[in-house]
Amino acid sequence: VINGRPRQACTALIDKLEKPIRLEPLASAFPVERDLVVNRERMFDNLKRVKAWIPIDGTYDLGPGPRMPEHERQIAYEYSKCMTCGCCLEACPNVNFHSSFMGPQVLGQVRLFNTHPTGKMNAHERLEAIMGKGGITECGNAQNCVQVCPKGIPLTTAIAELNRATVAFGIKRWLSS
Repeated sequence: VINGRPRQACTALIDKLEKPIRLEPLASAFPVERDLVVNRERMFDNLKRVKAWIPIDGTYDLGPGPRMPEHERQIAYEYSKCMTCGCCLEACPNVNFHSSFMGPQVLGQVRLFNTHPTGKMNAHERLEAIMGKGGITECGNAQNCVQVCPKGIPLTTAIAELNRATVAFGIKRWLSS
């Protein structure tokens, strides 16, 4: 946090900052270990919870995976720029020590992997995970995440698309039971 705004110290241009410059840890989203060092384990645990990866075991013999259409590839590229810095989690008023909300970063990764041709195999599991406790319904739509993301990732777009996907998934699941 620089001068009260979540951002990366490694990319901040000092000339443009108000003096004096005040550096603080991302303390509302993560526990402080020491000085500016925070424990981001919560973020990584949530990524594991939603299976934010593409399963490739046993797929080598099948050859290269399906290609993504150019439009989808460009959208996926936007979400793939996430570097897990945690700025969006720090800015989100719903991510704190009293909440189990997984946050916009994790939801952006769910959107990325549910779009990928191979990642779609686990899309239902990811949707189940974000429909549970700490999931998408705990987003208050403050939209602070988009304002502070150093990569300009369209996180609110991802959340809106996942809202529609979870509703459709829930209705299909209910109708099939």
